[in-house]
Amino acid sequence: MSRPETTAPPEVFYNDLESKKYTSSSRIQHIQAEMTLRALDLLTLEPHQHILDIGCGSGLSGEILSQEGDHVWVGMDISPSMLAVALDRDVAGDLLLADMGNGIPFRAGTFDAVISISAIQWLCNADTNTADPKKRLARFFDSLYAALRRGGKVACQFYPRDERQIEQILGAAKASGFAGGLVIDDEENKKNKKYYLILTAGNVTTNDINLKGIKIEKQPRRTAKKNKREETTKEYINRKKELMRKRGRLVALDSHFTGRKRRPKF
Repeated sequence: MSRPETTAPPEVFYNDLESKKYTSSSRIQHIQAEMTLRALDLLTLEPHQHILDIGCGSGLSGEILSQEGDHVWVGMDISPSMLAVALDRDVAGDLLLADMGNGIPFRAGTFDAVISISAIQWLCNADTNTADPKKRLARFFDSLYAALRRGGKVACQFYPRDERQIEQILGAAKASGFAGGLVIDDEENKKNKKYYLILTAGNVTTNDINLKGIKIEKQPRRTAKKNKREETTKEYINRKKELMRKRGRLVALDSHFTGRKRRPKF
C-alpha cells in the first residue's frame, strides 16, 4: 500500500471524496481518537489550555480536545475539503487554511500547547521543484517555537518513512531550540508501532511531560556564549538579531553599517 504523502500533495490527495470517506470511517475515527488521547496523556496538560491542532483535518482530534480538559483550540490544515467537512460538522474550534511548511502564522506566545496527528511527515516531501524539505522543516519548527509560550508543550504523532526521516525531523526541531525527543509505542509491533515527537519550548523537567517510563533526550545547554567584556558592539547586535529571528520577529537586514560607531552630535 502506497503512503498518501508519496501519492499527491495533501491539498490534492484529501479532495472532497477522500475527506468525507476519511471522516465517516469508524475505524479511522477510533484510531484518531486513540492517538489524540495518547498525545494528551504524554503532555499532561492542565484544563482549559489554548491548543493549536496542526493538520486538524475535519476536526476529529479537535473533538477530543473539547471533551478532554475543555480545551480551547485552533485547527490549521492545507486541505480546503477537509476544513469544509469540519465546518459542516460544526466543530468547536476556529479553523485556518494554511500550509505548515510555510510557517505557523500566529503571534509569539499564542499557544500553551500543540498537537499534530499524522501530519508532519508531509514536510519531508518535495511536492514541487521549488519545495525544499529542509527549509520547510526549519520554517515549521522555528515559527512553532515562536508561537508557543515559554515552557509550552508539543506532541506530534507521525509516520516516518525511515530512520533518515526521523533524524531529519528531530534535527530540525532541536536546531530551532526545542528540548525533547521521541516516544515509540508498541516498538516491537511493526503494524501498530506509533511515533510521538514530544517537545517543550524550553528545558524538560520530570514534571513537564508524562514519560511513562520512557527516557526523553534533553536538549544540551548552550555553553558557547562569549564573555561580554570580549564581545564587540557589532557581535552583540548580530547575536540579538539572530535570537529575534528564531523567535519569529522581524528585524532589520544586516549591513556594513551595523554597530557602526557614530560621531557625536552638537
